[in-house]
Amino acid sequence: MLNRYPLWKYIMVVAVLLIGALYALPNLYGEDPAVQITGARGASVDLSTLDTVKSTLEKDKIPYQSIALENGTVLVRFKNTDDQIEARDLLNADFKEAGLVIALNLAPATPEWLEAIGANPMKLGLDLRGGVHFLMEVDMDAAMEKLLSQQEDTFRTELREAKIRYRGIRVGNDDNIEVMLRNANEMEEAERELAKLHPDMVFTTDSDRFAVSAKFTEARLQEIRNYAVDQNITILRNRVNELGVAEPLVQRQGASRIVVELPGVQDTARAKEILGATATLEFREVDDSADLAAAASGRVPPGSEVKMTRDGRPVVLKKRVILGGSSITDASSSFDEYSRPQVNISLDSEGGSKMAAFSKNNVGKLMATVFAEYKDSGKRDANGKVILSKHEEVINQATIQSALGRNFRITGIDSQAEAHNLALLLRAGA
Repeated sequence: MLNRYPLWKYIMVVAVLLIGALYALPNLYGEDPAVQITGARGASVDLSTLDTVKSTLEKDKIPYQSIALENGTVLVRFKNTDDQIEARDLLNADFKEAGLVIALNLAPATPEWLEAIGANPMKLGLDLRGGVHFLMEVDMDAAMEKLLSQQEDTFRTELREAKIRYRGIRVGNDDNIEVMLRNANEMEEAERELAKLHPDMVFTTDSDRFAVSAKFTEARLQEIRNYAVDQNITILRNRVNELGVAEPLVQRQGASRIVVELPGVQDTARAKEILGATATLEFREVDDSADLAAAASGRVPPGSEVKMTRDGRPVVLKKRVILGGSSITDASSSFDEYSRPQVNISLDSEGGSKMAAFSKNNVGKLMATVFAEYKDSGKRDANGKVILSKHEEVINQATIQSALGRNFRITGIDSQAEAHNLALLLRAGA
């Protein structure tokens, strides 16, 4: 005799199958070739951008299926890849100077009624969908060399402030810093002073040479390595956002490597260009005595030059660089006592001295932050070396309100999002 089950069990099985089939439907619709327009370096994408993209495509009679503004990104769908690539080339030419990133992508073709009930296609990895895979490695030797150099400068400043005379300070071959003193008393005094200021370092003395040797603890070294990797992951994730990938993977692999996977990305050259960009940063004095109209026509005062802001406004800057990005040890966004966004910046000792010397004599004047990216231009020189193209822009102008030192803040920022973005750029410049 066959097993018989209550009717409700049969109904439940049928219902589960129907619901499963319904939520599996999005996988049958495939993907549409698409062009995605996003803002780079803080540039905004809004309805005016959408209207401009739409009129540009219609003017050149490039057919498209749909165009929409979603989460600060304009997404244009096409019926075939020929129209997609033609549109990408056209938009790249029109928006080249607008601070926008035009990237090829694949967009799910799921109907709106399925999306409304939360039915979305499965997220396929590189093995099933294709895309781009990068494996990068953080140069830990360079990071440690920079840190030790900064620590050497810090020791010089601290011993000078403590009025302890020394014969010399140098970075040793064993990732240590050696301070050479004149006698045993100064050696002991220097060890006490530095050990008090740096609990994350181990200090030893050499009585024969009157030397103090300082080395980071293993815990601090691990923290430094983790910070270097985490900082690069943050920068890479920020750059991946420019590509508009739906399900990117940016994660650590091992002690110093980072894996970046971009499923569905067709424009591999663009992905490599964005992820492989290097950045520098400069603090420059704004030449407020210059005539902007005259400067725009080419009449620039001696010792000054014209740079553009991200929204296309000219700014006349002194050519002399106050400080470079290599002096920045940290940058973070926060709020001041009035809940207004700000960016907190920390400099190494040499950078702090330079900033203090400049700001003390320039209170009330404007200081600009210039961000520069060096990217692969796609060209090579006679020796086969890649030629880098330089893109510069003024990302911030702030009034110096008082004498600055190793730690200061940039205020007058419009939004917390802008402050966060500026902090990322400052860390990238470092």
